[in-house]
Amino acid sequence: MFRKVLIANRGEIAVRVIRTLREMDIRSVAVYSDADRASLHVRMADEAAHVGSSPSAESYLRIDRILEAARKHGAEAIHPGYGFLSENAEFAAACEAAGMVFIGPPADAIRKMGSKTAARELAVAARAPVVPGMQNGARDAAEAREFARQCGYPVLLKAVAGGGGKGMRRVERDQDLASAFRDASSEAERAFGDSSVYVEKLIDRPRHIEIQLMGDRHGNLIHLGERECSLQRRHQKIMEECPSPLVAAHPEMRKQMGETAIRIAKAAGYSNAGTIEFLVEANRKFYFLEMNTRLQVEHPVTELVAGLDLVKMQVEIAAGEKLRIRQEDLTWHGAAIECRDYAEDPDDNFSPSPGRITHLDRPSGPGIRLDSGVYPGWTVPLDYDPLLAKLAVWAATREEAIARMIRALDEYHVVGIKTNLGFFRQLLADDEFQRGALHTGFIDEFFNRRRPEREQPAELDAVAALVAYAYLSERRDGANNQTAAGADGNVNPWLAAGRDELLR
Repeated sequence: MFRKVLIANRGEIAVRVIRTLREMDIRSVAVYSDADRASLHVRMADEAAHVGSSPSAESYLRIDRILEAARKHGAEAIHPGYGFLSENAEFAAACEAAGMVFIGPPADAIRKMGSKTAARELAVAARAPVVPGMQNGARDAAEAREFARQCGYPVLLKAVAGGGGKGMRRVERDQDLASAFRDASSEAERAFGDSSVYVEKLIDRPRHIEIQLMGDRHGNLIHLGERECSLQRRHQKIMEECPSPLVAAHPEMRKQMGETAIRIAKAAGYSNAGTIEFLVEANRKFYFLEMNTRLQVEHPVTELVAGLDLVKMQVEIAAGEKLRIRQEDLTWHGAAIECRDYAEDPDDNFSPSPGRITHLDRPSGPGIRLDSGVYPGWTVPLDYDPLLAKLAVWAATREEAIARMIRALDEYHVVGIKTNLGFFRQLLADDEFQRGALHTGFIDEFFNRRRPEREQPAELDAVAALVAYAYLSERRDGANNQTAAGADGNVNPWLAAGRDELLR
């Protein structure tokens, strides 16, 4: 087993990996940028190395500096967390070339599954159903338009090398495709250094359900069940649960989707942690979407229901050990829900809200887990993803898990910045959510359902104007019209506005 591991990441995932390493009696090395000098993961690690200035391109994405830090501190292995270099095949290969173990899949598997179009081809070869789409990136907007016309609108433009909603555009009409193609290509180039974009048929109101995989270097590959990830904003997940309410009602789906995911991963020569993502139609027909060749943000809900430590399994596999559990030994108990706590404003299209945390109340009690990367007094930087923490709960049933999450959110307070915690409280109380009627457009529809309520302040203003008008009109009757009329004898314009409100 390793004596020392460097975590090539920051925030709550670095903290989460450090905790498992400590339980395994493995020393941890954190890396940090200028913006993260006082961050929680730096405070918790056994050792820390500065790797550059605040922009991620000058710190967390610098392979040379990450490897130099690992060499300097004597780390034998590197855990990439998620994001940054976690799905970078060149980084995985560079670790191996430097004599260090990459705690993740082989570089070749990352390459195969990192390209969305190459992954689709591999899935087809593995007899997996795929969403109708191009097999390669479009040469230009004209080629994209031709395919879109063949498969029919609406379609999605998607970055070949991307994920997380970057380089993705929904196109409803032929005349909108050229500008959407230009925007998607530009965003893909900025995010991934590859402007290639392909066209995929848009599945109407699908569920997003993924299968967690774990494989060792001895040919053993198992699935750990599914996660429901349909609640998204800007094509990015914000709440997940295990099991999926749909799969819980139709348990044969877990076996079918799990077997399909394993076939795809085996075709890629995969080992370590990975996730196969599916889109699922209302008729329960599922399609391969993509593979994430890393640990997922939402892994805690699987850990809570399956009773496993996925990071520990990753480290053991990277050290050459065999899986300690077989597929037939796996059991799932209860239900878990995770809310991603972001520094963002849900009422302003979930825009980032960086700043200093002046006060923090953390939830606790039975079935509560908080994977956090912040503390009171910490300033959330603008340079990175605004994820603060992940609040996860476990209970015997989904209904009890919802009640527990509501209780946990009531105890959870972050002061000094805006967060989405209040939004989650509203979402969990929604009837459609509680029924489990989920799909990837759920949050947009949720806001549409609540629009009249969100416009209530304007209605209250109108009522206030009417009350004021009645009050001042009464005073006018007893004060020779001096209140209602100005010096020139004209009606007070403020009262006229009140009358206008009354007429409306």
